[in-house]
Parts: sequence; structure tokens; C-alpha cells
Amino acid sequence: MISLEYRLLDEKKGFSVVTFYENISKEEVILRFNCDYFIKNHKVYRKETCRIEGLVYVIYVEQDKDEKVLEQGLIPTPTWQGTRVEVRHFQENTSQYPVIHIYHFHTYTDVLLFLNSDTVDIEGNDWCKTATEVDENRKVYVYYAEPIL
Repeated sequence: MISLEYRLLDEKKGFSVVTFYENISKEEVILRFNCDYFIKNHKVYRKETCRIEGLVYVIYVEQDKDEKVLEQGLIPTPTWQGTRVEVRHFQENTSQYPVIHIYHFHTYTDVLLFLNSDTVDIEGNDWCKTATEVDENRKVYVYYAEPIL
């Protein structure tokens, strides 16, 4: 079985491991490889690069100290079925990103297709992706988008 590690992209500190997952599916690794940000333990990390080392998949990250974790709650076990993706309205110069829509997907392929879409239609309005993240604290993926006018 394969494993996934998040490591700090800091050679001076020996690329220290932020967190790791054993026995993770390749589909989930692909989803995480496709996210721009990673939230863990109330810290925001920005993905810099990905690497494969045999059966170990590695995502190198840097802590983004300009970004703050807005929702401090932790969800140990989700109450929903499948994978939750929140679409949030990204706005420059603010730290509030309201939820526009919540999707629940039942296959990794559907989540991957959604996260890789540059634009989406939500209730007749077009939205353009600005970034994606996996929020480990709340067990959700987030798709940040701006309205297309």
C-alpha cells in the first residue's frame, strides 16, 4: 500500500514532515496533489511541488503566514456521506469567503473533475476558480471562485 507525506520545503530543516498518511488510496493522493492549499492544525500551507519516492508520495509545502484559518472547529468524523466540496466566494482584500454552494460527491473521479474545472455554473451563474484546498481540520475540499461578470 502507498503512503503520503506533507513535508516543509526547507532544506535547512531537513524537509521535516508536517503530517503523513499510511494506506491512502491513489485516488485521494491525486486529489491532494491537485490542491493549492492544505489546512492542518490551524495552519495554512501552500503547495509548492509534488514528488514520488517509490511507494511514498510527497507534497512539499510552505506555511502561508499571510493566510489565517477562519473556521477554528475540528471535525473528527464527518456526519455526511461521500466527499464534501465547498464552493466559496473569493474576494481580494478580505478574510471572509462566504459559502456559495456545498456539493457531496460519491466518487473520487467526480471530485477530481470538479476541482480541476476552471469555471463552474452554480444556479445559472458562472464562477471562475482562483484556488483549491483540502481542509483537514473540517474534512472538506474547498473550491475558491470569483463570479464571472
